[in-house]
Amino acid sequence: MKLKRHGILAAVAAATLALAACGSDNTSNTPGAGGSSAAKPTIDCKTGSLTAQGSTAQKNAMDEWVKAYGQACSGAQINYQGTGSGAGIQAFTANTADFAGSDSALKAGDEQTKADARCTGGKAINLPMVTGPIAVAYNLTGVKDLQLKPGTIAKIFSGAIKTWDDAAIKADNPSATLPSTPIAPIHRSDSSGTTENFTKYLTAAGATDWTLGSDKVWKATGGQAAKGSDGVSALVKQTAGAISYVEYSFVQTNSLSAAKIYNGAGEYVALDDKSAGKAVAGAQVVGTGDDLSLKIDYNTKAAGAYPVVLVTYEIVCSKGTPADKLPLLKSFLGFLASKDGQAKLSQIGYAPLPDTIQTKVTASINNMA
Repeated sequence: MKLKRHGILAAVAAATLALAACGSDNTSNTPGAGGSSAAKPTIDCKTGSLTAQGSTAQKNAMDEWVKAYGQACSGAQINYQGTGSGAGIQAFTANTADFAGSDSALKAGDEQTKADARCTGGKAINLPMVTGPIAVAYNLTGVKDLQLKPGTIAKIFSGAIKTWDDAAIKADNPSATLPSTPIAPIHRSDSSGTTENFTKYLTAAGATDWTLGSDKVWKATGGQAAKGSDGVSALVKQTAGAISYVEYSFVQTNSLSAAKIYNGAGEYVALDDKSAGKAVAGAQVVGTGDDLSLKIDYNTKAAGAYPVVLVTYEIVCSKGTPADKLPLLKSFLGFLASKDGQAKLSQIGYAPLPDTIQTKVTASINNMA
């Protein structure tokens, strides 16, 4: 299925939703108040409330999931705020969030230790939940089907390439007519897992053209900055000559253009759910036990694989979640990881988890205590 703009996103006014639909702990496929006979997802509904925050990359997916859970279940309230991965981890560690969304797994050392301290009798674990392809979005009138090699991307964002008719961009696009428009690179102003994953890609694939390493905080000088994926995508849309890195979901909802990216197999690959899924399918699980942190090969040689991807994680306690929160947390996360939950992602600019990873995530959720 091709990624497409999903009209329901415009109707989501807030992440805080009073969930109301079914009157028992079991779902049914009966028509709703509006007379619709569409089947509801199968969910083991629970009651209570959850507060969470973090990754803006997964915000559109989380809004859709919260809405869907509400249409199937009653007596629950879930509030997810897209505050950025760094803020989400801090809130989880401070015990002001029941779970955190993050575009990167907890770092070994101080970050992991602080998160573990929150979990009585257990540890903080990373559950991959959303494949969020990172688009290299651009705003360049008259130029369609832009294609870029990783070294060219690295030079653009480091400031070595300053105009769109630079020889390196021309070499990547021999059939295109490129203007002399100045390039306006845009980056995240907040601590961001998207920034960390994008700079991991530049470090791995950009070779000597990117020397600033990877971090949640943008290190290169120059360019413009915006907060959150929504802020970045809005700034790209209003800035002639702009280029940035942002999750494909936000490219879809803002009708932006996205470049084809050169992969390790020697192909320029367009971004869609299938090409992004191929990259994640080759990811290696590097976590132990119920922790499922992944290592992505940004130089993937898989045919047709789009190489610039991130996986957003839900950070939870393996043990130690309060008893009044645990049933709803397991129910909600279980829905996210289910076939029904993952099937929604292709419709709104994301890609479902590969089946092998999805099965492991479900098992880890079931083990939470």
